[in-house]
Amino acid sequence: MDKEQARKFADAWLAAWNAHDLKRILSHYEEDFEMASPAIVSLMGQASGILKGKQSVGEYWSQALEKYPQLHFQLEHVLCGANSVTLIYQGVLGLSAEVFHFSAAGKVSRAYAHYDL
Repeated sequence: MDKEQARKFADAWLAAWNAHDLKRILSHYEEDFEMASPAIVSLMGQASGILKGKQSVGEYWSQALEKYPQLHFQLEHVLCGANSVTLIYQGVLGLSAEVFHFSAAGKVSRAYAHYDL
């Protein structure tokens, strides 16, 4: 993952979220990807904070978009890793960071959200 690839992903990911376009959002992910977030506990009642698969995560994100109709993310910084990217942004839960791990196909296979709660 180089800086140009990371920035391209960040721009497309933020544009999809800021458009509230769930289909575009999910297009960045593998079919069976895993999402971990403390917000999954509160919004979905899933004690582990982990969901797996586009259907489960799509339902979670659909509820989040409904709960926060003014949802907007503002990118602060992009960090590159080995087959991973971390986005630091301002969102509805304040300062946030998400770590994305990519599969060989170039789609997100695992994502971990962190918030300044």
